[in-house]
Amino acid sequence: MPDRNRALFLDRDGVINRRIVGDYVRNVSQLELLPGAVDAIARLSNVFGRVIVVTNQQGIGKGLMSDSDVAKVHDYIIQKVHEAGGRVDKIYYCPSLASAGNPDRKPGIGMALRAKRDFPEIDFGRSLMVGDGLSDMQFAEKLGMSFIFIVDEDPVPDRAEFVCKSLADVPELLKRIGF
Repeated sequence: MPDRNRALFLDRDGVINRRIVGDYVRNVSQLELLPGAVDAIARLSNVFGRVIVVTNQQGIGKGLMSDSDVAKVHDYIIQKVHEAGGRVDKIYYCPSLASAGNPDRKPGIGMALRAKRDFPEIDFGRSLMVGDGLSDMQFAEKLGMSFIFIVDEDPVPDRAEFVCKSLADVPELLKRIGF
């Protein structure tokens, strides 16, 4: 039975789907789910009371895609996770440019605060963030969450708490460390 106070926060690009270097996933046809990611989310749905995706999507702010395009991508991800027997409770995204200073944009914690308003039972201190960037790690640190850094090739920051090569490796790591 999932612990209703624990939430799993996931970054999207580079964690759930392949990041398009120098561009954005603008529509479902460009979306490439990473191997094992959907199954990992399904497995983790049995551990965490809430599964939340938090993602910066400044391609909207640049006019390269619309909110509707992003909603279709997110609906597809939710559908694939559901088909695998899991769930994503909600996906929050920030469409603002990095230069806009929007508090929702990671490393700002606005998306987490919105999740807490929607799901007041979330205890950040008992929750986990999985991401592939420094802004994801800073987001987790500001909220007092544990953090797993997904890194395939790039150097890992010295202060990374835990490291995995992919989201597919996260359930086994959590089992090993007793999270």
